[in-house]
Amino acid sequence: MFKDDGSSSVTSSPLQAFSTMSLSPGFGSPYPWLKELKSEERGLYLIHLLLSCANHVATGSLENANNTLDQITQLACAEGDTMQRIAAYFTEALAERILKSWPGIYKALHSTRITFVSEEILVRKLFFELFPFLKVAFVITNQAIIEAMEGEKMVHVIDLNASEPAQWRALLQDLSARPEGPPHLRITGVHQRKEVLEQMALILTEEAEKLDIPFQFNQIVSKLEHLEIEKLRVKTGEALAISAVLQLHTLLASDDELLRKKLPLTQKNATSVNFQKALQMNQGTLGEFLEKDLANGYSYDSGSSSPLTLNASAKMDNFLNALWGLSPKVMVVTEQDSNHNGSTLMERLLESLYFYAALFDCLESTLPRTSLERLKVEKMLFGEEIKNIVSCEGFERKKRHEKLEKWIQRFDLAGFGSVRLSYYGMLQARRLLQSYGCDGYRIKEEKGCVVVCWQDRALFSVSAWRCRR
Repeated sequence: MFKDDGSSSVTSSPLQAFSTMSLSPGFGSPYPWLKELKSEERGLYLIHLLLSCANHVATGSLENANNTLDQITQLACAEGDTMQRIAAYFTEALAERILKSWPGIYKALHSTRITFVSEEILVRKLFFELFPFLKVAFVITNQAIIEAMEGEKMVHVIDLNASEPAQWRALLQDLSARPEGPPHLRITGVHQRKEVLEQMALILTEEAEKLDIPFQFNQIVSKLEHLEIEKLRVKTGEALAISAVLQLHTLLASDDELLRKKLPLTQKNATSVNFQKALQMNQGTLGEFLEKDLANGYSYDSGSSSPLTLNASAKMDNFLNALWGLSPKVMVVTEQDSNHNGSTLMERLLESLYFYAALFDCLESTLPRTSLERLKVEKMLFGEEIKNIVSCEGFERKKRHEKLEKWIQRFDLAGFGSVRLSYYGMLQARRLLQSYGCDGYRIKEEKGCVVVCWQDRALFSVSAWRCRR
């Protein structure tokens, strides 16, 4: 299907037999012909190489994995097109997974690594500014809170990821315009960085004083997994709202080896089955996938993880039960809408490849390839998430994103009932996307919840819940 100066088909290109090529150095290291591939051919071949490498890693064939990584590095580039950039970060993630086979080497290479809090805060701020996803989530969350708190005089909002004051500044402004006057507002912010909470407290206190709203900000320095519910100090007579933005999935971290032993044989064999399915896809299918800007509308049958099959998590169950016990009038949850919690490496790699390709494509459509802000978000945020999904296992693997269907199941089992998001909240979200100046973003309603998409690819979901008595 790829035509090159009048040639009739892909058979004239080096991709002619890429699905059956040997990936060993014996066929021409350092692979000079790779440089001759055109953009779409290169994208196809990178997908093939990444799948092959992941399969070698999953089966312990580290020499073959090393040879495949050598080829990928000839094509991948952190400053190239979408597929080259994403391949660079998946290559790094696969290499890190291999290194973990030698704990001594891995620890030595990471022993002097320093994480700067200021850079971590900066990159999350860039994500907020460069993408509309959090802005849409905040608009919908605030509208759900305002509607649930109509007529209430004492309002308590618990923010389980208190990192962005813009959301609550907007809520303060909305509450100040209530016909019956603003309530007494108390916000409890949970975050692992004290300096983040202190900055938020300063900004919101100044805004509340300016609007003449009685206000209190409580700080809880803690990771979500270590949060003691008693510290939230919900008082009698308060109307409670809870906001959880991109946090709940971290509670799904568990002992994967223990769970794997309980898996039926059909699921244990899923890695090789998925690999064969992926390699058997014809070139036309993958080509069409790339022609649609890589991630718009492509899907696959994972074979090992039904969207309706929940991975057991005592920590998640206990946490949701504890929140239910607080009797919130509304709880609004924002999560990545993708299945990155599969039991096999291949399943997670495939799902995360399409998810992050869509995010990289968003940036490709809005920022130049040399943009420093773009490079920082891709490397310091997306690259680190990809690494966690691909190279980590057990409790270390925190980025366990799941689809909306699974969250609906989890909340239902925990005793929560769905709150249909209002027409006005949807209208505000659509207006925000329209003002963003990029045609690729979409918003749709799904089972009373909101899903924000890039083209047709669902990326983030927003859902609202109340206690079901």
